[in-house]
Amino acid sequence: MQKPIRQSPSNNSPHCQYLGRCEYSHFLIKMQQYVADFSGEEVVWFCEHEHVFTTGRRGIDNSKVDLGAPFVQTERGGETTYHGLGQLMMYPIIDLKKHGLNVREYVYLLEESAIQLLQSYAIEAKRDCGLPGVWLNNEKIAALGIRVSQGIAWHGMALNVSTDLSWFDKINPCGTSRKATSLRQLGVQALNLENISQQWFQIFSALLKSKKTSHSS
Repeated sequence: MQKPIRQSPSNNSPHCQYLGRCEYSHFLIKMQQYVADFSGEEVVWFCEHEHVFTTGRRGIDNSKVDLGAPFVQTERGGETTYHGLGQLMMYPIIDLKKHGLNVREYVYLLEESAIQLLQSYAIEAKRDCGLPGVWLNNEKIAALGIRVSQGIAWHGMALNVSTDLSWFDKINPCGTSRKATSLRQLGVQALNLENISQQWFQIFSALLKSKKTSHSS
């Protein structure tokens, strides 16, 4: 069941909605329609998907074996990745001009929001130069892929919370041979996706408001 939208404390901030479990193809249509009809009301959706593999607009399929789940080509950037249960998806639909952000700054802000969220769990993740997303000891914990249409940024990030990491063995993430990790793999207990989404939204909103990000690598 969809949770009600929580109003943000500032009219300059997006709304937040936790959607629970969503089938990817249906959700993609919802997101495409929202962007097509964008009225200026920004939103950040959080959810988890049923097992699915998606690829970016370049259509690079880096799978290594039979996937065993649907494969969907999307408009976002990036190569093939996996989404599934126990993975928290964050989908901001944001007017970059409104916040004075260019695409590179926005990508940095997204990564920073995940880094700060992980810091609250005593996990010191970081960026890896030239590779999108957030990494820990050469293992990927958060993936990133966005699309910008007429200044509106959409698609977003995926954070491995309690994800079954064996699904990533079917692909070559980011075109590298690196592995994936998760909060559970790192020993974090009592994981609740809705609670984590609330934490993540507060961090993302604060960064969006201030546009002040740490430039530590």
